[in-house]
Amino acid sequence: MRRSSPTPRPAAGGRAPRPRAGQPEQLGFDGMPERLFVCTPSKLGAYADCPRRYRYAYVDRPAPPKGPPWAHNSLGSSVHTALKNWYALPADRRRPEALAGLLKGTWVGDGYRDDEQERAAFRQALGWLESYVDTLEPGVEPLGVERVVAVKTSVLAFNGRADRIDARTGEAGPELAIVDYKTGRSGLDADDARGSQALALYAYAAQRVFRRPCHRVELHHLPTGTVAGHDHTPESLARQVARAEDTARDIMAAERAVADGSDPDDAFPTTPSQRCGWCDYRRSCPAGSQVAGREPWAAMENTLTAPPTRPAPE
Repeated sequence: MRRSSPTPRPAAGGRAPRPRAGQPEQLGFDGMPERLFVCTPSKLGAYADCPRRYRYAYVDRPAPPKGPPWAHNSLGSSVHTALKNWYALPADRRRPEALAGLLKGTWVGDGYRDDEQERAAFRQALGWLESYVDTLEPGVEPLGVERVVAVKTSVLAFNGRADRIDARTGEAGPELAIVDYKTGRSGLDADDARGSQALALYAYAAQRVFRRPCHRVELHHLPTGTVAGHDHTPESLARQVARAEDTARDIMAAERAVADGSDPDDAFPTTPSQRCGWCDYRRSCPAGSQVAGREPWAAMENTLTAPPTRPAPE
């Protein structure tokens, strides 16, 4: 929780908001470096999806109230934490029969339509996990599980938490691979892995943190048991970093505009679409509120259909 400050809080990008009457204005100096834009993948993604949603989440204080929690987010969080705790077990205890207790201990029950749907979701998630860990070697330790990696560029101070970082051996020797678990929409393929800015930024940061090459990124889709992967080049990673920096510059420009007195709705615009029905801030957004909202459990109707299958080999 942010504490109130007696002086204006500087906007991202280095320029402070205009002081209120009676307050001295803080002067800057020519040649001072711009403040780096501190960000995570979710922060960059929020602006790329909808600048207005970014404003509600990261700029407005107090932030508008969110809608109710989503069941699909609860399901994803439960599965991710169960896998994290699976790797926290000693290797000789990483057996399928341990999964039910791990999942029960991490289960988040928010957003479901009723107890019946929640029980069905639990059974489905347990089946996904059992099929998935059947493909893992219990004695192989990842280099990082839920590992935070960070890196700075001339524009960004990036940090993010990767689901898993594997140490592998490639043609040129030791290398890293970024693994991201998915429990949502199906149909993920190599283009999804290639286009994921978050995965690219994790790879870019990981190779600097661990001083090993990291070009491989993978989406492990537990419901269908598929693995979608892509091998980045230094050039493709650089393009993704440049995209993130462009987004950061746009955000900083919008925040400066608001600090200088521009209408926040103009600085952080939105275009209504069906995606607004899934937005946490739909009720607070004049444009988004015109779109019919989705029930918190709506995404589960498709999730709880297909039986789990064994993940495809890499």
